[in-house]
Amino acid sequence: MPYRPSTPVLASGLRFSCPEEYERMLRAAHERVHAGAPPPAITAAVWESWQRSLAAGIDPDRHLPRHLHEVADVVALRRGHPLETVMPALRELLADESTDGQHLLVLADARGEVLWRVGSRSAMRQADGLEFVEGADWSEAGVGTNAISEVVLSGRAAQLFSAEHLVRTHHEWACTASPIRDPDSGVVIGVLNVSGPLNTVTTDSMRMVKCGVRLAEELLRAARREPARGAGAVAAGRSLMISSVLSLELLGESPSVLGADGSRMPLSLRRAEILALLESRERGWSADELAYAVHGETGSAAAIRIEMHRIRRVLGDALESAPYRLAPSLRGSSDSARVLRLVRGGQVAAALAAYTAPLLARSTSRAIEPLRAELTSAVGASVRASGNAELLRLWCGTEMGSDDRAAVPVLGQLVGFADAAYLASLARLSRIDLELGG
Repeated sequence: MPYRPSTPVLASGLRFSCPEEYERMLRAAHERVHAGAPPPAITAAVWESWQRSLAAGIDPDRHLPRHLHEVADVVALRRGHPLETVMPALRELLADESTDGQHLLVLADARGEVLWRVGSRSAMRQADGLEFVEGADWSEAGVGTNAISEVVLSGRAAQLFSAEHLVRTHHEWACTASPIRDPDSGVVIGVLNVSGPLNTVTTDSMRMVKCGVRLAEELLRAARREPARGAGAVAAGRSLMISSVLSLELLGESPSVLGADGSRMPLSLRRAEILALLESRERGWSADELAYAVHGETGSAAAIRIEMHRIRRVLGDALESAPYRLAPSLRGSSDSARVLRLVRGGQVAAALAAYTAPLLARSTSRAIEPLRAELTSAVGASVRASGNAELLRLWCGTEMGSDDRAAVPVLGQLVGFADAAYLASLARLSRIDLELGG
């Protein structure tokens, strides 16, 4: 009879609350297999997979996966595979190619053969040691019990931790995988897997992988809704990309991307905020940094990666990754950057004329407010220092300069304290004080 745990199986939460204890218990259970006793600390599904793997000749101590294709030949396998069109989006969402990245993003076909893998050099080297490479067979018959093999067999998401893997060299890893299904037929067409050292798995790992699956399936579905794009489309949604991005329009209430051909692509406020932050820092941002800047403590790097994928659909190669930053061709191209450039160049009148509205006027983001204040302060200081009464009149009459308390006295000194423009500005400051309860 198939093994059924006679004692309660460890709560899955233990792997996150007490991972060291959970790992010890799993390793002890693994040793019991070789002693011929059923282990009490694993699920029936894992136990049965171990038994099938052992019966198929998988050696827990020395086994490496069989290889169905050479790595060089896998490139040809990718061409025309349905998942080829969604891999860029999954890479954007789930991969960590930074210098200290630890986990590996793997995309396998429906049989468990690895077709794509993405990660840092360090993660790739660790995977090489396990022959977790393109063309390797990570089905149960190919390498024994693992998350990919569980998905291939069951058609359901799976997460394996440490010694739940049958092969001992996999005990230092945690793997989370989920099937990707054809949006029309529901047939499994691939397996999305994220693997890494034990400390990389969290309570959010499964949620993140399933989020990636939903994104992949939605992109496949969207591509089929728009057949005019053709099978040769590089990626679902790529037709939204502006052929050549000229600049960003971030001043005012309607942010957009301007194409070299005069086309204009509206931006959501959130994406405009991200682009404003990217432009503010030449060295770029990590997903975690952007998540905190945009959303605070509740920010999610995963949500940022999804937004970056959508932004890339518009900007294309003008958006760089690892870290996220604007490519040199787009950096400093926005209307707000032009204002700052004019101020720094001493072109005060031109800067004032170009500063037509506040930076992302509708944004209440804590990260945008300092950028908005910096821009207003720079323009205001340059206008005050110019000693030009006409420029001061214009500045005090704008939305951005209407509450410049330092500018109004300077204007009065230049034009006289009976001047209409000075008196109007003074009255405006009094009204603001009243509104603020001053």
